[in-house]
Amino acid sequence: MSQRETTLRHHLIIKKVRKSRPNYEELLDYLEYQSELQEFDFSISKRTLQRDLNDIRLIYKIDIKYHFKHKHYYIEDDSQDDEQTRIFEALDVFNALNVTDRLSDHIHFEQRMPTGTEHLLGLLHAIKNSKVTEFEHHKYFDNPPTERRVDPLGIKEFRSRWYLVARDHKDGRIKTFALDRMNHIHVTRDAFTPPEDFNLREYFRYSFGVIVGGESKPSPVELSFTPFQGHFIKTLPLHPSQEVLIDNDKEVRIRLLVHATHDFQMELLSMMPEVRVLKPKFLRDEMAKKIRKAAKGLEG
Repeated sequence: MSQRETTLRHHLIIKKVRKSRPNYEELLDYLEYQSELQEFDFSISKRTLQRDLNDIRLIYKIDIKYHFKHKHYYIEDDSQDDEQTRIFEALDVFNALNVTDRLSDHIHFEQRMPTGTEHLLGLLHAIKNSKVTEFEHHKYFDNPPTERRVDPLGIKEFRSRWYLVARDHKDGRIKTFALDRMNHIHVTRDAFTPPEDFNLREYFRYSFGVIVGGESKPSPVELSFTPFQGHFIKTLPLHPSQEVLIDNDKEVRIRLLVHATHDFQMELLSMMPEVRVLKPKFLRDEMAKKIRKAAKGLEG
């Protein structure tokens, strides 16, 4: 049995137990059904299942136990972190891609340019080992490209694009670089000392996207959505700080604590006229200015 089959089987076992607390026979039936769908052999014995449960506990830190009284499997302390969720999402996509040769006429993928994911492993190695990294950076409006030498500190994803967060040797500032705009990446042998006060999650805590607010304080933002748009906002929050203030048949009102950057304003414009900016005043004024400018462009 291949390692790929074993990894996929682990994923299926976790999904099934997490969803329905199956007994042994139900778990076997589910694995046999998935074997037919994916053209793998996921069937296992009780001994193999026990070995799988031990491996899942060690690899994924998920403790699947058997309830002898009710005769079902369950997960004790089932807390999912972001990294684990993304791994399982990636496996779901991988499983779907395995059947595209038979169902290519029934699957429509979003067309997009390469996102630079081929650089991830090398950059993560540089971050883990605190190695100075050099690369050629292409800005959209700069010509020719510039040579950069940086201290890599972290990786950020936003809207299916990946970014390197690094301290630029040119001016000592922390910046973000889109991976798809980077070429000729070289991880040097030179070591650097990461800043003690830097934390990637805190760095982006009040940011929407990859633009941070610098030294400015985040703004309390109140937005009012139509009930229709509000359904989407509740299921796919704009920001982790989002809290619902009003939810009725007239509006869904939320509050955020964010830096009202250009990226955030563009996101609000994309939802017009389903959203109204209530607070703060400077954001209301800025959005009104952008709307008037857009209307003037259409009239011209």
